[in-house]
Amino acid sequence: MRKPLLFILLAAAANLAQAHTGHGADGFAHGFGHPFSGLDHLLAMFAVGLWSAQLGGHARWQGPVLFVLMLAAGAALGVAGVALPWLESGIALSVLLSGLLVAALARPPRLLAMAAIAAFALYHGVAHGQEMRADASGAAYAAGFMLASALLHIAGVAVGQGTLRSAMLLRALGAAIAASGALLLVGTL
Repeated sequence: MRKPLLFILLAAAANLAQAHTGHGADGFAHGFGHPFSGLDHLLAMFAVGLWSAQLGGHARWQGPVLFVLMLAAGAALGVAGVALPWLESGIALSVLLSGLLVAALARPPRLLAMAAIAAFALYHGVAHGQEMRADASGAAYAAGFMLASALLHIAGVAVGQGTLRSAMLLRALGAAIAASGALLLVGTL
């Protein structure tokens, strides 16, 4: 039970930098590695999985699937040149809010929960798309970050399912994610 919390704390200590540095985004390997390269993506994807497990029922898989679909839609918008206001702040805010939702053991109506997950994913997707090349290499990059994101969601769902009986542990995980999101948000201001 302590290993997931330790993992998050070590990830937070290892890298508070955000993943969007304007690097060349091409190829499957780069795309697959990208969600693991920045605390903002890593924690957001993991938290969506945790929260989806908390929501229970069909939301356990609907949240992650919706996130990946909206991530792809956001990436397409980013490639097309669509910009969202306060993009980096929105991404950091998604980490903060998803952590708070987990910590609060929040169970809003499913439609509201899915709308929040879709909004989080859209911001992450637009950022990915703005970095992507609009060719086959960019498509491979997209496939890579979508697969890695899905795996992080699955890890979050698995940890969430394993800790559902421990409200204290879930609250602690959510609080650690929210605190990291707050630090990321301060860094964008």
